[in-house]
Amino acid sequence: MANKPVLAANWKLNPTTAGEAAALVQGIVEAARNQDRVTVAIFPPFLWILGVLELLEGTGIELGAQDCFWEPSGPYTGEVSAAMLAGVCQWVIVGHSERRAMGETDEVVARKAGAALAAKLSTIVCVGENQEQHDAGQAAQVVTAQVGASLAQASADDSERLVLAYEPVWAIGTGKNADPEHAYKQMRLIRDAATKLIGPKAGQNVRVVYGGSVNAANVEQYVELPQCDGCLVGGASLKADEFSTMIRSTAGVYSAAVQ
Repeated sequence: MANKPVLAANWKLNPTTAGEAAALVQGIVEAARNQDRVTVAIFPPFLWILGVLELLEGTGIELGAQDCFWEPSGPYTGEVSAAMLAGVCQWVIVGHSERRAMGETDEVVARKAGAALAAKLSTIVCVGENQEQHDAGQAAQVVTAQVGASLAQASADDSERLVLAYEPVWAIGTGKNADPEHAYKQMRLIRDAATKLIGPKAGQNVRVVYGGSVNAANVEQYVELPQCDGCLVGGASLKADEFSTMIRSTAGVYSAAVQ
């Protein structure tokens, strides 16, 4: 199934040792291996990618990076290109709010997304409003504009590798997850915006996921939503037992949906 829903584990700047990373992978392997309804992808820090790659061999779990650079090579100290990642990973995240908060613009996100898609990486592009914008009722306007600008280099041919993550900035790492009705409305807007850019058929192929303080206790209320094709998980993915529970719960929801 080309557009199988995805449950993505964004480890961010964690854990601090290779041994801890290995233990975390080993803790979730069985939960991921025993289902075929959901793609499970792990996004460790760059330093742990090769070690995690070895541990994932034969498990069915996919591997991703948390960021990439748009140029394939050159005098860019400290950067890792999408072209480099393509030989190791299946996935990459671009435009996460934590990157945007450090100065990344929509133009930068668009260049990274374009490079990642050109390298044939499945690409999660993050969008979402901050607290001030949310309180001012500007969520729809902000998210629609971010989708349009961030997908400037995307095309219909990229649709099956393109994932748009609705991550309200005010919910990330705060414990304040978005109300499912609000998340549904925003994810519907995101798909509509993508459809206008890359066409109706391609717009339906794009996956739209939710992220922002999602955990084992609330994951089902998001993946049950008609517009939701999975979740991008932060802190909860650093707890093997909890993330394993999320895998089983998510697989159960999508299994029931196709019966």
